[in-house]
Amino acid sequence: MNNGLSLGVFCTIVRPEEKAILRAAEARGIRAERIDDGEATFPLERPPGLPDVVINRSVSHTRSSYATRCYAHYGVPTVNAPDVVDLAGDKIRTSLRLAERGIPTPRTIVALSPEAALRAIEQIGYPAVLKPAVGSWGRLMARVDDPNDAEQILEHKAALASPLHSVIYVQEFVPKPDRDLRAFVVADRVVAAMARRSSDWRTNAARGATTEGLEPTPELAELAVRAADAVGGGVLAVDLMESPRGLVVHEVNPTPEFKALHAATGRDIAGAIVEYAVGMARR
Repeated sequence: MNNGLSLGVFCTIVRPEEKAILRAAEARGIRAERIDDGEATFPLERPPGLPDVVINRSVSHTRSSYATRCYAHYGVPTVNAPDVVDLAGDKIRTSLRLAERGIPTPRTIVALSPEAALRAIEQIGYPAVLKPAVGSWGRLMARVDDPNDAEQILEHKAALASPLHSVIYVQEFVPKPDRDLRAFVVADRVVAAMARRSSDWRTNAARGATTEGLEPTPELAELAVRAADAVGGGVLAVDLMESPRGLVVHEVNPTPEFKALHAATGRDIAGAIVEYAVGMARR
């Protein structure tokens, strides 16, 4: 495909997704290398031997943010771009952007103290969902069904004394079927989609949800592409729920896993990512 091109895969560990990306690059005649996010250093001066383009696969939002900024400083394009990583990696900023673009999303209130959070939950109504601003795999999320639940969880958050827990993201609990939907967007198209089913209210594949391939409806595809474009575009997983008022977008992931999606659909997602990265390098 492009024998002179070099590609870096910036990652924490080599999971099935990273292996698939490295294989896809090799199959296209692209020289690819793993860049360990725990070993990499970034001087202010542009170092020698940089790849032509970098695919960010770090599991750390902080490392992703600063590394992509440093690569941009050197003139090396990244997938995704720093602004996309920063925006889509923060649930609060994502919700604000979705609302600005008129994209349907669950009712959300941001609170800056436990006391304000209790008032926010009362406004949203029980049950409600509390989420950290940054995080994935459904970790540190909590469903609160009554004021006692809310007070206990907010008390625990306050005791942790972490910046991660000092801002409380309160969202309505959406009464949906036992599934949510994920659309994997590359550039301006949905390359694969699936439904994730679980008896738990969190339908993450990482938490054991079962998955099945899904042919996206025109409405789902259009909404997913709009949501991806709202945060800057690139390679993004858009998570949607079927609410009583129609489809709503509840999350946009800038470094999505896709092992379960590939297994459910058979689509060459890694190849689509590599080809998008090649296009970025040619600009």
